[in-house]
Amino acid sequence: MTAAQYALAVFLMSLVTFLPRLLPVLLLARRSLPAPLVRWLSYIPAAVLAALLGPALLAPAGKMELSFTANPGLWISLPVFLVAYLSRSLFITVLTGMGLMALWRFLL
Repeated sequence: MTAAQYALAVFLMSLVTFLPRLLPVLLLARRSLPAPLVRWLSYIPAAVLAALLGPALLAPAGKMELSFTANPGLWISLPVFLVAYLSRSLFITVLTGMGLMALWRFLL
């Protein structure tokens, strides 16, 4: 490929990435959405987070593993979820997760 073809490919890929973000803003900026739709949209971040975390915690190597030694992330995530729920602080939650993982690695 020539430099011009690479530049065109990068431009088109950036356009495909940017347009789905820009179009809703342009089309919906001056409109208010119905309350049921806004409520439904509010669940999307939690659903995406669950979709990302579920496989990473339950099957980190591509297969279901529940033992503590093979999948410590699953077991360490349980107290971290509790800390997140109780503290409502991202900073404290991340520190707790990092601390528990470091402790696990130090002890085993």
